[in-house]
Amino acid sequence: MRTRPLPPPERLRPDNVTPPTRTPWGGRWIARCFKARLGVGDAAAVIGEAWEISVEPSFPSRLARTGEALADVIARDPEAWLGPAAVRDGGQLPLLVKVLDAAENLSVQVHPAADDPALAAHESGKPEAWIVVAAAPGAGIYLGFRDGVGRADVAACLRGGGALDGLLNFVPVACGDVFVVDAGTVHAIGAGVTLVEPQRVTPGKQAVTYRLWDWDRRYDPAGRPDPRGAPRPLHVARALAAIDWGAPRGAAFVAACRSRPTVVDADGLRRVSVLATPWCTAERWSGDGARTVDVASFLGVVCLGGQLTIETTSGAVTLACGESAAVPAAAGRVRVLGSGVDAVACTPGAPE
Repeated sequence: MRTRPLPPPERLRPDNVTPPTRTPWGGRWIARCFKARLGVGDAAAVIGEAWEISVEPSFPSRLARTGEALADVIARDPEAWLGPAAVRDGGQLPLLVKVLDAAENLSVQVHPAADDPALAAHESGKPEAWIVVAAAPGAGIYLGFRDGVGRADVAACLRGGGALDGLLNFVPVACGDVFVVDAGTVHAIGAGVTLVEPQRVTPGKQAVTYRLWDWDRRYDPAGRPDPRGAPRPLHVARALAAIDWGAPRGAAFVAACRSRPTVVDADGLRRVSVLATPWCTAERWSGDGARTVDVASFLGVVCLGGQLTIETTSGAVTLACGESAAVPAAAGRVRVLGSGVDAVACTPGAPE
């Protein structure tokens, strides 16, 4: 029998963002729109990623109330925070949720599988998903190879200094589109795309990205484009080894990666299931009104607009645009109240 109080939902600090040196392709939407009222950078700040729900040591989420790392809070009471998954995942959260804003194309890259023998002991492969929240006209993503493209074609293109994007599927996107990017999938987020990106990262390890091609760009030490600067490191051999060459090509592959949203509740506060994979499920909450939501595992909520209040028997938290919250599994059933809200709620699943 449990004797200590259940943990309350916790609002997280909103300033867990990357510097231009790490994400030089970033735009100004995060500072200018998403977190405009939260004092996270000025309107001209270039921010590529906001790590909204994170226990990774490099960019850890911290409680707004105390400043304590979310990872430490979970570690003290893993069963309350994670539910039955606490034993399976070693008492820590296997979920990472970012918001990405791309003013330029990201590098063409691939993530290895979790069981890739080339990974070091501290490294993790990862699957991820893209929930598009905004896209400029004509903007899109690069996802998988075009029909007929094989490993020899890719290797020859890179050896000859060619442009790799000609071998990739380019997919125009719009708000509401959702794609699952499994480990082994070559991909790049295109310029003008803003999205929420859930990932599964092995607890206690650092996710790995192998950069295959970076558009022949160079940057100065501050992360600004500079033709006399240095290119970012590439990992061509490891990337080629990590790619799933047995995957389909062309339109068939893109269709297999696309997630089809389904409406869960349409009246009042609208709930739409946008992602249902073995490693993560996600819903989009929007509109006005109240709704009761059953919680059986950790729940991470990112508020993209409006206002959202999350009430549990142990406490309540209210989020504004640009803020996120961690809700413990022990909450069981929560009441959510939205006012012009747009939010993404993510729950971790089983290992990859």
